[in-house]
This record gives sequence, structure tokens and C-alpha cells, in this order.
Amino acid sequence: MSDAMEARTTPRLALATLPTGCAERRPLNVCDSCGARAFSVCGSTDDIALDRLAAIAEPVTLAAGDVLIREGDRAPHVFNISSGSIRVYKLLPDGRRQIIGFLFAGDFLGLAVGDAYVFSAEAMEPASVCRFRKTAFRSLIQDCPSLEHALLNRASHELAAAQDQMLLLGRKTAIERVAWFLLDLPGHDPLRPTLADRVRLVMTRGEIADYLGLTIETVSRVLTRLKKQDVIQLLSRSELRIVHREMLRALADGELQYPRGA
Repeated sequence: MSDAMEARTTPRLALATLPTGCAERRPLNVCDSCGARAFSVCGSTDDIALDRLAAIAEPVTLAAGDVLIREGDRAPHVFNISSGSIRVYKLLPDGRRQIIGFLFAGDFLGLAVGDAYVFSAEAMEPASVCRFRKTAFRSLIQDCPSLEHALLNRASHELAAAQDQMLLLGRKTAIERVAWFLLDLPGHDPLRPTLADRVRLVMTRGEIADYLGLTIETVSRVLTRLKKQDVIQLLSRSELRIVHREMLRALADGELQYPRGA
């Protein structure tokens, strides 16, 4: 796909034009005021590297449902999420969708792919993303060992998360999957921390089902049973409270039978 075609398929881009000199560029450094910097690989850089990073950053604004990347498209960019949330998914040959991750502020996307994206990514809510040309970003990595180390550390965590999801989909029951998801989710959105017992569900029941390899009906049924057993309290469609964390943990670990009589 040409750059012109890519520009037409990438929605609502707000591209920053930055001066070339460090002394001029410093006052306009968007990285300095980025709330996600503390949670991102960008936080590992010194001021000089941060200036270079800001110089190659292209801010992208997404509305809910906007497509950031499409599976199969040419992959010239990598992305760092500044705010909001992104669903990452693959389409199976029969048309079903398998969500492989929910990304939030501070998460990095696209570095490991080859010449074409092997997944799609869409905004679940209004979001902002920093887009970098892969060639320029890799050049910066070579000159900034701390950034390279941060990326390797992030990659190792992503590998561990992928292994956890393989176990989740391959061996765990529906109740174990949902319980694990509710316990794991809050730690992935550091820019918007919630109360210790609250879980913010920006994703739909269908998206949860596509991530956990379940049906919407199964996800809804499990949540309803957990509510009836006073393990959780459904505060709204997008928020719940964990009432008995120890019981939810035991369910996630398979140490407790599925609540009966609900």
C-alpha cells in the first residue's frame, strides 16, 4: 500500500510538526506532558533521547471504533498508546474473531511484526497514540541502550502474557477464565487507577468472550452466577466490585468448584 493510500485508511490523524533543533524543540516536546510516559518505554530515556523521540513522533487521535491498523496491511509503523484503550485481534478463516489483547496507556504495539501486520487493532473508546516510522525508531534504539533494554523487558512481559493466555484458553474452565480476567484486568490500565476492589470494563461482553474463547451467553451467565453468589457486585454495565477476592482467586486457580444452586 502506498503512503497516500495508508493516509486515507488511517482515521483522524493529528500529525505534529516539530522543529529540528533541540534548543527550539524542547519547549514543544509533547513527551514532557504525556501522562503515559511514566508507564511507557519512553520513560527510560534521558532528555536528549526524549527530544529525538518527540521529533519522530506523530500523534494520532482515534474515536471509539476507529481502526489503527489492519491485518495484512504493510507495516511501516510502531505505536505507543498515550491514552484510552485498544483491542488487538485476528480474524479466523471462518470469520470468527479472536481478541489477543487489550492495550492501554503505556503499551507498545507493532515492533515485532514483519513487513505486514499480522493482527488488527481498533479503539474501544476515544484514544491517543504516538506513531513512529519503524526505520527511524530502530535507528534511535541503536543509539539509546536504555530504550532498547526497556523494549526487551516489555517484550519479555508480553511473551509471559501470551503464555498465560495459551494456558487460559487451553486448560481452564469458563469460570476460571472469567475469574482470572477480572483479577488481571485492573493492573493493565495504570493511567486510570480504580479503587482496590473495582474493575472497570471498557470492553463489551462480546469482546470479553472473544478474548476468553467463550460465547457472550457464557460470559453473561458466569457473571450473573458470581453476582448471585456475592463474589462480585455489578455496579453498572462498565464497572463491577469484587466482594470476595479470596473466593474469586480460588475460582481462578481451580481450587474451588463452580458455584452451584445459583
